[in-house]
Amino acid sequence: MRCPFCGHHEDKVVDSRESREGDSIRRRRECLKCGRRFTSYERVEEVPLLIVKKDGRREPFDRQKLMRGIMAACQKRPVSLARQEELVSDIQARLLEQPDREIASRDLGELVMDGLKAMDSVAYVRFASVYRQFKDLPDFVKALEGMMAGAQPPKEPMVEPKGQIRKPVSPPPTPTGIPSASPLFPDLGAASLPKAKRRR
Repeated sequence: MRCPFCGHHEDKVVDSRESREGDSIRRRRECLKCGRRFTSYERVEEVPLLIVKKDGRREPFDRQKLMRGIMAACQKRPVSLARQEELVSDIQARLLEQPDREIASRDLGELVMDGLKAMDSVAYVRFASVYRQFKDLPDFVKALEGMMAGAQPPKEPMVEPKGQIRKPVSPPPTPTGIPSASPLFPDLGAASLPKAKRRR
């Protein structure tokens, strides 16, 4: 570092101390040519993370905003605050590891959904319903059934005490032209449809 008194470029550090705020280091240096001492400060260069919205707008990454969204999804669920904070810290660390300082909002949303899916299925559905903005009920039901299909283990055949395998009872056939009931929402099936009136 160049000496401010004589312009010499060689010096030695005689003392180093961290600032009270903890955001910089104060170093006392002594010029090897003129022997005079001067002070330098070292600070970490922070480049803020920017979240790029769907419409192209950019706003700084807000950890508290992310935390509020996860807390809303986990409301009244058996998920501790410590686990929620751990998820926020993990997402923030993964964002900081990326070389690009501009993160698309959809990428941030996918990270949140992946974390919630492994943490609590109800919290995942709550966040997904807002983030993906399902336009109608079939889209929402389809997303739920896809998640449940991947989470449920394959059913094992039922075995009778004598070693005989009992065949599972098949559901009654659905009338032609009437949609079958959803496994998640049975009330949406044929039973909920109004009965057709007979013409006289």
